[in-house]
Amino acid sequence: MKETWRWYGEFDKISLAEIAQTGARGIVTALHQIPYGEVWGKEPISILKAKIETSGFDFTWDVVESLPVHENIKMGKGNLKTLFANYRISMENLANAGVRTICYNFMPVLDWTRTHLKQPVSGGGTALRFSAAHMAAFEINMLGRKDAETEYSPDAVENGLRWIAATSDEEKNNLLLSIMAGLPGKFTRYDVAGLKSAISLYNGIDQAVLRQNYGRFLDEVIPTAEKLGIKMCVHPDDPPRNILGLPRIVSSAEDIDWILNYHPSTSNGLTLCSGSLGAGKDNDVIKIANKFSAKIFFAHLRNVSKECDGSFQEAGHLTGDTNMPKLISVILDEEKIRRSTGESEIDIPFRPDHGHELLFDRKKNTHPGYPLIGRLKGLSELRHKESDRFGAIVEGLHKCGVDVKSLEDNIIIKGKKKIKGGCIIDAKNDHRISMSFNILSLITEEPIFVRGNKSIITSFPDFFKNLNELGAVSKIYGKQKT
Repeated sequence: MKETWRWYGEFDKISLAEIAQTGARGIVTALHQIPYGEVWGKEPISILKAKIETSGFDFTWDVVESLPVHENIKMGKGNLKTLFANYRISMENLANAGVRTICYNFMPVLDWTRTHLKQPVSGGGTALRFSAAHMAAFEINMLGRKDAETEYSPDAVENGLRWIAATSDEEKNNLLLSIMAGLPGKFTRYDVAGLKSAISLYNGIDQAVLRQNYGRFLDEVIPTAEKLGIKMCVHPDDPPRNILGLPRIVSSAEDIDWILNYHPSTSNGLTLCSGSLGAGKDNDVIKIANKFSAKIFFAHLRNVSKECDGSFQEAGHLTGDTNMPKLISVILDEEKIRRSTGESEIDIPFRPDHGHELLFDRKKNTHPGYPLIGRLKGLSELRHKESDRFGAIVEGLHKCGVDVKSLEDNIIIKGKKKIKGGCIIDAKNDHRISMSFNILSLITEEPIFVRGNKSIITSFPDFFKNLNELGAVSKIYGKQKT
């Protein structure tokens, strides 16, 4: 698994220098300044890639999140020929720049929905929250949507009515602003009338029609993705249910199965978002991950705690309803399979998604759900759960030119007199792996560069000092004596 971090580029209050201190080395980002439906040109892609990869922090741009799907494509209206052509050109420009994993979603109007952006949590800090009662109040009383109350539990409706009767106009406006935070794009926001108008454009579009439009999207882009070697990773609905009278079609295992089988292509895949799927009362995230593991090309690791009335709240990465160690084990097992079958792309990039605002996060005013300290805490917790020493050793030995084969819990190594080396080894921030490959570098023909050597301090702070005292430096570099 490769640690990545979502970065909003010039709009982000968190700098690349700060991200570097988290230990993540993969960047997940997009050209947020380009309006939806327009071409991502070669030049802006190149500029952003250079900014990331020549920053001096050893970053790579690993995933696009996202290459947005224009609303007209979802509705099946307008000049679709041009929109699809622009999308394919953008894909080609990204692939030519070496960025070949694209996360996207097919949610109408809103990319995600929350009623509270700064819900206090025990122990201090704040979190994102979806309150079924507040959402019911918004839909029934503020939006005036017909039949809305049939889509919420009786408790949610009753509590929503009680809240709306006692609340102020300011609190109502804060609720609207929280819901509007899930609108795609940087600047677009609606008042109630504007939201009604946007929703009305979907009149007559139910789940069947939306799925039909999605199928056309896949028909238009997946063949191009295959040609370019791009992995298209659909993100699940958030929350995974119909909302605001709008249909959702990426909410369950059945939905995902339909998508992946509609185009059974190696380029048609899934962004495994454990929080989005985990908010669905009938979704078993572990089972979903197991079923579709071969098609997981990107992962958002976050956790939620669900409530009986349909509410949910962002939980700590290891303390929500999903057993995160088990989920990580599923991903690591899939990587083992890819390694054993000789696939070229083994590591599945993941990012810690949605953290609690902690400490000075509140002063940063970052994008909702994307604080610095909260995500750093999540990344640290996940890091200790994802170390796969077995796989890392097999992968590293293979890079060094060693004939090695993994068999379940066994490694077969064919001995040889000379080991080439001359490669970069990712020690996965594991001190044992780091020390192992530093020792191996004593006998390789070419030097080995090991990433993650700082981890050695945890167990053997004098490791390199002792090696140098033993005269190891000259052996590490072979012919380049120092």
